This record gives sequence, C-alpha cells and structure tokens, in this order.
Amino acid sequence: MIGFARLLIGNKVLTNLTFILVLAMGVLAYWSLPRQQDPTINFNWIVITVAWPGSSALDVESRITDPIEEAIQRVDDLDFVSSYSREGLASVLVRFEDISTQVFERRLGDLRREVNTAESEFPDEATDPVFIEITSSNAFPAATLALVGSGDDDSLREQAVLIEKELERRERIDRIDTQGMADPEIRIEFDATRLAALGLSPSDVATTVQTYFQDLAAGELDVAGSSWLVRLKGKSTDAFDLNRFPILGRDGSVRIGDVARVTRTQAERSELVRYEGKPSVLLAVMKAEGANTLELVDEVKDYIESRNALEAVTGTRLVLIDDQTIPTRKALNIMQNNALIGLMLVLVVAWIFLGFKIAALTAIGIPFILAGTFWILQGMDQTLNVTVLLGVVIALGMLVDDAVVVVEAIYYRIERGLSGIEAVLDALTETAAPVTAAVFTTVAAFMPLMLLPGILGKFMMVIPLVVSVALLISLVEAFWMLPSHVLGTGMKLNHDGRMQQFRTRLNRGIRHVYTRLLIRALRRPITTLAISMFALIGALGLLASGQIRADFFASDPIRVFYVNVETEPGTRLEQTLNLTVEIEQVVRASLGENEARGIVAYAGQQFTETEPLRGSHRGQVLVGLQPDGREVSDIVDGMREAVLAVPGPSRVTFLELAGGPPAAKPISIKVRGSEFGELRAAADEIRGILQNTPGIKDITDDAQDGRFALQLTLNPDQVARSGLIPADIARNIRILVDGEIVESVQDQGETVDIRVVAADGQFSSPTELLGTQLPTATGDMISLSELVDADRSPALGTIRHYNFRRTITVEADIDSEMTDTVTANQAVMDAWSQLQASYPNVNLDFSGELDDIQESLDSIGILFLFGLGVMYLILGTQFKSYGQPLLILVTVPLAFTGVVLGLFVTGNPLSLYTLYGVVALSGIAVNSAIVLISAANDRLMAGMSLKHATLYAGRRRVVPIVITVMTTIAGLFSLAAGLGGSSLIWGPVATAIVWGLGFSSVLTLFVVPLLYFLTGKKREIRLNPST
Repeated sequence: MIGFARLLIGNKVLTNLTFILVLAMGVLAYWSLPRQQDPTINFNWIVITVAWPGSSALDVESRITDPIEEAIQRVDDLDFVSSYSREGLASVLVRFEDISTQVFERRLGDLRREVNTAESEFPDEATDPVFIEITSSNAFPAATLALVGSGDDDSLREQAVLIEKELERRERIDRIDTQGMADPEIRIEFDATRLAALGLSPSDVATTVQTYFQDLAAGELDVAGSSWLVRLKGKSTDAFDLNRFPILGRDGSVRIGDVARVTRTQAERSELVRYEGKPSVLLAVMKAEGANTLELVDEVKDYIESRNALEAVTGTRLVLIDDQTIPTRKALNIMQNNALIGLMLVLVVAWIFLGFKIAALTAIGIPFILAGTFWILQGMDQTLNVTVLLGVVIALGMLVDDAVVVVEAIYYRIERGLSGIEAVLDALTETAAPVTAAVFTTVAAFMPLMLLPGILGKFMMVIPLVVSVALLISLVEAFWMLPSHVLGTGMKLNHDGRMQQFRTRLNRGIRHVYTRLLIRALRRPITTLAISMFALIGALGLLASGQIRADFFASDPIRVFYVNVETEPGTRLEQTLNLTVEIEQVVRASLGENEARGIVAYAGQQFTETEPLRGSHRGQVLVGLQPDGREVSDIVDGMREAVLAVPGPSRVTFLELAGGPPAAKPISIKVRGSEFGELRAAADEIRGILQNTPGIKDITDDAQDGRFALQLTLNPDQVARSGLIPADIARNIRILVDGEIVESVQDQGETVDIRVVAADGQFSSPTELLGTQLPTATGDMISLSELVDADRSPALGTIRHYNFRRTITVEADIDSEMTDTVTANQAVMDAWSQLQASYPNVNLDFSGELDDIQESLDSIGILFLFGLGVMYLILGTQFKSYGQPLLILVTVPLAFTGVVLGLFVTGNPLSLYTLYGVVALSGIAVNSAIVLISAANDRLMAGMSLKHATLYAGRRRVVPIVITVMTTIAGLFSLAAGLGGSSLIWGPVATAIVWGLGFSSVLTLFVVPLLYFLTGKKREIRLNPST
C-alpha cells in the first residue's frame, strides 16, 4: 500500500493532468446545469378532472365522483384522496405514499385503468377523465402573462389560441394553462313559443341538425376507367347552410332559419379576466421538468417583445404579470454570494494559522472538489438550485478540514528534519485513519437524511448527497492531490518574516493557554462536568419555557400575493368581476409608485396553495411585485383595512406565497361526516374557536352554498297519458335550459361545437320554463308543468370529500410572532374535546402543516438515531472499542446546547430546517473528538502515561482542531449572518451549525480529554502494561 502511495503521489504528471481534467469537466458541468429555485420533485400527486356541463353538485357527486372514488379504493399505496364535486365539474386529487419511481409508475397505470373502467358509469354527456401529474415544475407558473385586447371578441380568443400553441411547442414549456378563454361555438337559438305554435319540440330542431350535419365517405366510383371518390358533405360553419335545413317531422315547409337564429360566437364563460379594466386572457406558463427557469423566462420575454411588435396588426398586446426569475435569481445569488464570501473567509482563516503557502495548497483543492461534485451532479441529472448550493456552503468549510490536518502533519515533520516523500508518507500514516473516520462519520450523519420521507425529505434530499459526494472527493484531494502538490513546491516552509513569527507565536500561545486550562480541568473534573451539564440543562430549559420561538415551516416570501373575493352563491360572473375590479382599484391605490410589476383581476376561479377553487361567485386579484421594496406582509397589512372596507363581497382574504417545499396552511382542519347540516354546524364551531384563539388570521372554509335549484321529477301517470317517451322529455328540458351540443366541426384547426338552445330572455322565471308546450304523440300540446313535479330549494354549490367522506375544510394562517403551528392546532383540539359529544358523527382530521410537521419530526428523530448508530459502528471499528465511541458521541448533546443558545441569541425560530441542521451537525461535531482520542491512543501505545498522553494529545491537536472548526464556521458564517443576503429557510440551518459547532468545540476540548482520562485506566494497562 505504501509502495502504491509512493508511486501515485510521486507521479506529478498524472496528478496534474487528473486535476486539470476534473477541473475542466466540473466547470463545464456547472455552467450547463439548469438553473431553478427549488429541486424538481414529483409529489406523487395526480389530479383527475371530469366535466359534465349543466349538472348540479349532487348529481356530479353521485354520478361521477362516487364511481371514481370507489374505483380508486382498489389501488394500492394511497396516502389520501381528496375530491370536490361542483356544478358541472368533478376534480379528484390522489396522493400516493412515498414510493419509488418504478412503483409510482405502476400505481399510476393501475389508477388510470380503474378510473377508465368506472367511466362506463358516467353520464353520456360527461367528458373523458383528464389526468395531470403534479410536480414542483408544473405546480406553479414559471411566468404569468396577460393578453390584453380592445374588446372581448373572437379576435382576442384567436390570438390567445395562437400564442398558446406557439408557446406549447417550445421545449422548455410543459403546458399553458389559460383563464378567460372560451371555446368557439355555433349557437342555434330557437324561439320556444314559435316552435310550440308550429307543433314542434326543441328536440325536433336538434335531431334535424344531427341528421343533416354529417360528412360521409361513400366510397369510390368508376367513371370511364378513372376512380372517383364520392363524399357526402353536410358539415358547415356557414350560417346560411344551417338556416336552410328543413325541420324533420314537417312537410319541409319550416326551416331552421324560420324558428331560430344561427350565430357564431363563444361558449358561455366560466371565467372573466381584466387587466387595467380591459378584456384579457391569462396565460400561465408551466415549466417542463428539468428546464432552466432563467432561460425559459428570457425566452418568454423575447417572445413577448416579438409579439408586441405586431400590436397594430393583431390589436392585442402581451403583458408579463409575474415570473419566477426574481425569486430564482435572488435565491441563487444569495447562496452564490454566501459561498464566495465563505470561501474567502476560509482562506483568511487558513492564512492566519498556516501561512500563505499552506493556505494556497489547501485552497486549490476546493475548486477540484467542487468541480468533481458538479460533474457527478450533472451525471445524475440534477439541477443547480438553492438546495444544491446549500449543500456546497455546508461542505465548504469541511472540504479543507482533512487537507489542513494532512498538510499540518507534513510540515510538522519538516520542522523536525524529515524531508521529501518520507515526510509525506509518515504524515499520511498518522492521519489516514482519523481523517477517514472523521469524513465517514460526517457522511454517516448526512446520508440517512436522504431517507427523510414526505415532501420535506424530497425537497432536501440533494443536500446530504452534495455534502457526502464533496467529502468523499475531499479524501482524494487530501491523500493524493495535496501531498503531490506539496512535493511539487519543494517542501519549503513559509519565509520567516514578521507574519510567520506572529503565526508561530499565535500557535504556541494557543497550545500553551489550552494546556494550562486543560490541566486545571483535569484537576477539577466535577466542576468541568458540572459546567457542561448546566449548559445542557439550561438549553433544555430555554426550549421547555418557550423562549425559543417555533416556526416549523419558516420560509422566504415570494414577491406576489393574491386577494381572494367571494360573493353570495348564485352571483352572476359579471357581477363578481365588477366587485373584483373595484377591489383591484383599492389595491392599486394602496401600493407605492412602481411597486407592482403587474396587477390582474379575474372572476370564476381562485388560485390556492393546493388546488384551484371555481365558481361564478369567486374572484381574485393577482399582484406581482417588483424585486425590491417593502416586505410582502407589510404591503398586505397596509392595505388590509381599506380592502376589507369595500362593500359587496361576503368574504375577502389574502394569500401570500412562500418558497421552500410546498405545504398546506398552518391550520387545515378537515371536518368529516355524512350529513351536511351537521358538518356545517361543526365547521362553524371550529371557526368560532379559531376566531377566539390569539395569533390566528385569514380564517376560511371551502363549504359553498349553491344557487337555488329547480328540482324536476317526471310524473309517471301524466307521461304515460301523453304518450311521450321519458328520455325525450328529459332531452327537451336540457335543450331548453343549457342546450345540447349536437355536433362539432373542425374549422381553422379548432373544434367548433354546434349547440341547439333556447334563445336568451325567454325564461325569466321557473313558471315561464314550466309553461313551455311540447307536442304529444297525438299531435296535441302539453305543458311541462303537467309532465313534471317541481320543487324549488337551494342546492349545494360544492361538495368536498376527504378519504371518501364528505368534508368541510377550515383553514387559517398564523402570526408566527404570537403562536406556532403545533400550539395553535393543540388549542383547537383541546376546545373541540369539549364539543365532540354534541357531534357524534363528525370527526376532525388535523392535516396541513401539522401533518407534515409530525411526519418530519418522527422521521428526523429516527434518522438521527440511525445516524448515531452508524457513527458508533464506524468509530467502534476504528478504535476497536465499545467505550471510546461513546466518549466521542458526547459531543452531540454539547452541539445541541450550542444550537439552542444560538437560536436564543439570534432570535431565529426553531424550524424543521434547524432540526435538519442539528442532525447534520452531529456528524461534524465529532471530528474534533476523533483526532483527540486517536492522538491520545497513539501516545499510550508509544509508552506515555495516561495523563501525559491526554495532555500531549490535546497540545498536539488543539491547533488543527481550532483551524478546522474555524474554517467550517467561516464557510457558513456568511449565510448565518446574512452577509451575502439572508434566507429564512437556509439561514437557520447555517446558524444551527455555526453556533452548535463553535460551542461544542470549546467544551469538547475539555470534556472529551477529561472523560478519556477518567475512563482510561484499564485502557492504559492494556495498551501500556509497563506503566
């Protein structure tokens, strides 16, 4: 082994060429990695939607949602199933458990098969199920555009369709979601009174169109030896052609044009959009998986510029409302700036303690290690995002730790007369085992974090990957590249100048002061241990007393927010839009000059953190903000009073978005039961509890009362006497009210539906509708009121299910300065326990952030213990002892003490990211103890007494320990202090490691040697029997 090391280290050409190759490939990999804010994550979420025009929520629930949910229950590995049934639409959200990609693909296939089987139970008018897989790439728009026109007409729609198609063809774009764009339609609007006077029914008109409106390939005809194709053409978008169709059942004297008006128009709108009061179409650009966000948005901006150059021709212009380049660039810049500052601080620390030459030798290894890391990440199809850069920042200070230990050992031998390859090999012999063990224990603490389940685990999985890869590459640098470079420099020490003299005095001074303090600690073991225990108990006391604020999903706000507007159920879409535009004007007035990038108002849909809410009574104002300016929360708080003072809406709330892994609201309580009245009462009780709980704001629920419904039931006796077929009666009712799409035709690349419907304004009341006359089998006329029994009552607008039971979800935000997620939810649980007896058929499901928090806390605890177990295994193998690894692991609670103290001093909250940092810290904090005990064991084996071995190990290793601790802290200090930009997500992680490592290292230098001395008598006898 020594011979191989001598050959490898001595071959400078191989070393330098390998160094250059890795550096070049790493640089190319870094610049080619796609840039995005967050890592690409498959949430294992599938959304299934089915449309059934004109249906009520109850009908959708029974005819579509229930069959789908029944089919879904036969699929394995389900985490939860949530659905809503509303007028005309069913939407089912399926989330699978944490399963591998291969298993997920199989389960997705099972899901499609089961749902497609259930499709046979759907009504004929229902559309085919649409499956959408939700990932971090397509869950939130990379860019939001508004296409603004002068009028709400076909020109605006045609331009929107064109833009949608052009953008969707681009490689970086997954899909375009549009709002405010209706499909083209040819409407045949008949006069019901005129039809009745002629003895015709609405279905006669529909059947006539169906009969004539068809194309037929009749085959081939042999004409004088030539083959001619024969086609029957009936489909046409020309109103003249449709007007000429003679209505079946008459003698041909009555044509469509005699009783109806044929127009080309747009289907009835479910959404309306306005930008600065002008008709608009909203286009949400969803990024393709792995695409570079910055390049995509630049491409979109170029497209906007080219399209707007044609504004005089198209009559429309594109406006960029919001895009993800701002948070992406900001997040990446924060991490890159902190990484560069951290690198400079690492070099300064190395220069102060080791001199320019040694600092330079250790520093040139950092680009090599990072290049190798980025090269491997590219091979694993990773992207450059904030989690990757956080892994780099965490690893930055540790990358030079093993190099510092090795190079310090080499020059220590040079000072004592060894030269050339012998000094290098002797140093490697001494340091190889402890350095390797230190790296492996750090990797052992990080690698289990890759097993963290849930969205948080997927979001942060790349951090332990980056750190582990970088540390393993650092061993190559420390044991091969660095020694070879040291040999290449001629093995000369730093020039004995004034700085070198200061450096020598500093190192000697540290050794001298530390040795004297260590002697005192060994003489007063009880006092030393008591101080450590007092610090640990004090940290636990700070936690238990609530002095450390908890904000488990602390996150950085995104520069965009929404104002949600709700009116009374049944409100017409146009009225909701008018109210939303009025609120938009108040929002504009509350903003500073040039504070907003774009503001758009729309009705018919509300964006939420999980899934959109729809309905004509829902509106929303989207506000995209400039990169710099007031905090989003300050802007919202500043306008809240003025916005809430606008008369008209029944409810107005605000939605602020944040970065990091997606999470539901801090409070999301699912009230589950079967009877809606009981659910509504229980949900009201929950709302009352929340309103009386300090620190709770923006309380909402998703229950939605529908419009008044006219429930018609066929009268069997009357139907029998009329001779009419029940299906014909039902069809006529549908045509009268919502119309029937009888055919469709392709025109200019679009599908145009042909709808037969009663002309607007004929039925202003249920009585007028029921007065409609239909011809009987004998030719007499009979009114609908004689054929059906009518019931007028309010209907449910939306029916939600959670895990196959009816549900009302009550959600709220919290003020993290006043309370935290766990405390707020516990308060509701305590209050509900007093009310549970009044609602025996209702149960509460506390999900949202609480669900994710509990899952993450449980898993982090288990993985923490697993990591400690692996570390114990590695240390036990190295030291061939059961007891010495325990001495080393004492540093872990000492590090936790430092973390709590750091949070208390800095005011940072205790978050899941902080706990993540604690687990990672456990692998870093033990490194100092490893080299201390390894050095002490070597001295014992060399014949020293236990006390002298302890003191010698401390004196010999204190300077390398100080250097490695200082470089690790220096690498993370910038991020912890926010020198290059602050982050609520990553700052606490850095703070936890900086404070924990700094505090634990001070105690480690005294507690570990003391415990080694107190427990080492038997070891001394075993290793050195002569003493």
